[in-house]
Amino acid sequence: MQTQQTEQLSLTDCRFCSLVSKANKEDPIGTAETCEHWLIIEIPQPWPPELFEEHPKIKPLLGLFYEVFEQNEIKLRPMVIAPDREYSHPGFTRILYYYRPTKLFSQFEKQEFVVPEKKATALVTAILKQLIQQPNDLSQFQQYQQQTSHIRELMVCTHAQVDLSCGRFGNPIYRRLRKEYAPASNGKLRVWQTTHFGGHQFAPTLADLPQGCFWGHLELEALDLLVNRNGSASGLRQFYRGWAGLTKFEQIAEREIWMQLGWTWLDYLKTGQVLAKQEVSSGEDVDWAEVQIDFAVPDSGVSGAYKARIEVCGQVMSALNSAKEMQLKAVKQYRVSQLIKVE
Repeated sequence: MQTQQTEQLSLTDCRFCSLVSKANKEDPIGTAETCEHWLIIEIPQPWPPELFEEHPKIKPLLGLFYEVFEQNEIKLRPMVIAPDREYSHPGFTRILYYYRPTKLFSQFEKQEFVVPEKKATALVTAILKQLIQQPNDLSQFQQYQQQTSHIRELMVCTHAQVDLSCGRFGNPIYRRLRKEYAPASNGKLRVWQTTHFGGHQFAPTLADLPQGCFWGHLELEALDLLVNRNGSASGLRQFYRGWAGLTKFEQIAEREIWMQLGWTWLDYLKTGQVLAKQEVSSGEDVDWAEVQIDFAVPDSGVSGAYKARIEVCGQVMSALNSAKEMQLKAVKQYRVSQLIKVE
């Protein structure tokens, strides 16, 4: 163990946190942010590090965002996408809103609007007020709504101002997807550059909507399998950060089920719960947890559940950010020690 740690610590002269994480074989599973809503706003680059606090389109909304996050504890992921030469319209702002439709679900429902720039703040205000059940005038934007529920959106973080890794490793993934896969999709796939959505140590990172899957440590060679699903799902195991509809330990169990059932699992309606876990002091990671994943097969009447035990299986050193002097942290790694299907 001491030898392994010494080897890992020698990576501190590396400039990029994601290279440290990948070299030390940090498993990205369980690091997807748990979301019930996504609010994605089109804003031109460059993006400052503290975009949501500094940008004139968003700064007036900070009070509402606070109400959503802090007072109402709503799991909302706000993001910004860069305008695209082909997708975007000068003088207009695109806003994508995704939401969890039911308790058991497989993908998020979507509303998309393309509004005149001067109306963008009012539309975001109306969406946020709707979330916290305040009076809103969302209906006045109906004329700007787009029928794009059939389009898959791949969001690649290229926000180098937050962390250098995202710019260095996110851009090649974005360019390949945008130039090769989007044009070949017959209008069923769009690819966007986005601001940071967590986990820059896993750069290049990607969010796949409406499914809500997060990916990390992506490699160019994995893109064909990720986009076209034309081979064994096991080829994506090492890149999977988890599904946004579940929490950390539920995500770890869900990957194991996916590996057993293959691609059809992604279409199952599902939800999860933590049944038990080790009691620890605040800020510490547990050594074990027991979870249950309930599922239903669409249009079949078939349903059931899986119970899983998750246990710690070691730790690796990971970097918290990209810098000349790395901040390293020991990160526990987990495995599924037991997985049982419950009828």
